[in-house]
Amino acid sequence: MKFYLDEDLDPQVAVILRKFGHQAVSTQEVGNRGAGDEAQLLYAAEIGAPLVTRNRNDFIALTMQFLDQGREHAGVVIVPHSIPADDPGILAKLLARLSSGGPAGLPPYAVIFLTSRSE
Repeated sequence: MKFYLDEDLDPQVAVILRKFGHQAVSTQEVGNRGAGDEAQLLYAAEIGAPLVTRNRNDFIALTMQFLDQGREHAGVVIVPHSIPADDPGILAKLLARLSSGGPAGLPPYAVIFLTSRSE
């Protein structure tokens, strides 16, 4: 599974994921910093990657809008605030574990919540 990290996450998470052998890129790395939520979700869909974010409410609403409009996206992974933001290694390990459980990606419009038990 490939990941596209929203700008509210440390770009080091993508670097660590790549070291683990997973495909990941951050908003900052591709020059999308400051782009709106819809543009971020569209970019993630273009590259076939779920968007990983802490911005729960906006991306749930945007997913419902996309579904109503028949515009597919590659899924959203919500990172709750219970997962520490100050240690990118923790998030990278959880995403790597999630990827190992579903390497083909998420179904269109899927919104999942990452937990410390995500598999």
